[in-house]
Amino acid sequence: MNHALSRKSHQTPLCDLDTAYPDLELSRTIYVTENGPQLSVVAKESKVVSRRGGNATLPCRIQRYPSMPPNHKMRIKWTKLTSDYLKEVDVFVAMDFHKRSYGSFHGRVHLQGSSPMDASLVITELTLEDYGRYKCEVIDGLEDGTAVVSLDLEGVLFPYFPRLGRYNLNFYDAEKACRDQDAIVASFDQLFDAWSGGLDWCNAGWLSDGSVQYPITTPREPCGGKSTVPGIRNYGLRDKEKNHYDVFCFTSHYKGRFYYLIHPSKLTYDEAVGACQKDGAQIAKVGQMYAAWKLLGYDRCDAGWLADGSVRYPIANPRRRCSPTEAAVRFSGFPDKKHKLYGVYCFSGHD
Repeated sequence: MNHALSRKSHQTPLCDLDTAYPDLELSRTIYVTENGPQLSVVAKESKVVSRRGGNATLPCRIQRYPSMPPNHKMRIKWTKLTSDYLKEVDVFVAMDFHKRSYGSFHGRVHLQGSSPMDASLVITELTLEDYGRYKCEVIDGLEDGTAVVSLDLEGVLFPYFPRLGRYNLNFYDAEKACRDQDAIVASFDQLFDAWSGGLDWCNAGWLSDGSVQYPITTPREPCGGKSTVPGIRNYGLRDKEKNHYDVFCFTSHYKGRFYYLIHPSKLTYDEAVGACQKDGAQIAKVGQMYAAWKLLGYDRCDAGWLADGSVRYPIANPRRRCSPTEAAVRFSGFPDKKHKLYGVYCFSGHD
C-alpha cells in the first residue's frame, strides 16, 4: 500500500520510520519490460490456386529471434478450418523426425522443408474436398505463432435441383446431390466469383456454410424486387434438416474424357446407360458436363441424357438455334425415361 508522506515525515531518519509510522507497509514496485514475441509465422501468399488432381504448396515461414537457442522439439501443425469456422480438422503434424498425416490427407501431404525455417505444406493429388482455409501453427517452447492460407481450385459453379423438382433438398440431401454429380456444395466465395462473372439465378440454394443464398445481376420483381440493386440475396443460416431448397454445386478439372456418343438412333434412358457401357465408359454426370463446357470449351448442340435422368447440352459458342444469346449449359428438363428422343453424353475416366 502506498502512503503519501508529509514534508515533516521526509525529515525523519530512515531508521526511525518504523517507530514514527508503525502502520506503514514497506513495498517495492517492480517494472517488467518484455521484448515482444521472439517467434512469428508468416505466409507470403494468403491464397494459393490449383486444380483437382494437381498439387499445391501452402506457404508458411518461421521467423525466430536470433538469440533463441535451437529447439529440436519445435512443433509444426497444419489444420483445415471448416466452412463454418466452428472446428479444425487435423491435416499434418511434425516434431523433429516425427511426422504424421491424418484422414483423407494421409500419404498426400508433407513439409516442403527447403530450410529449417520452412513450414510450407505440400498437398498432392488435390480433391474437391481439399478446397478451403488452412492454418499453420508453430509452437517453440513458450513461443507460438499462426498463419492462415486459402486453397482455391479452378472450376465452375452450377445451380442444381433433382428430378423431384425445385426446393426439395435439405442440407444433407444437397451434399449428396452434389457428390452424385461429381461436385461439392459450393462456398460463398465461389458463389460470389460466379456472380461477379455474370451468374444470375432466381432460385435460392444451399451453400457449404449452411446458409441459403442466390445471385442476381438483373433485379426483377420475382427475384427480390425490381428496385433492388444487383447482388447476392441472403436468407441466412437455415435449419439443415427441416428447410428445403436447391443447391449450388462446385466442380473442377477431371481426369478422363467427356464426349457425346455417336449413335445411329435416339435412345431411352436405359438404352443410353447401356450404350455408354458398351463403349467402355459410363453415362456422364452433370458436373462433368459443366467442367467440360467451362474449363475445356466443350460445345455440342445435341441434347443428351445424363446420369441423373436430365437432358442437357453444352454451348460454348452461342449461335442460332443453339443458345443464341449466351454461352451456357442448356437444360431440357427431366423427361420420361422411356422417351426415345435423345442422344447420350458419356465419360471415360482414367488415372
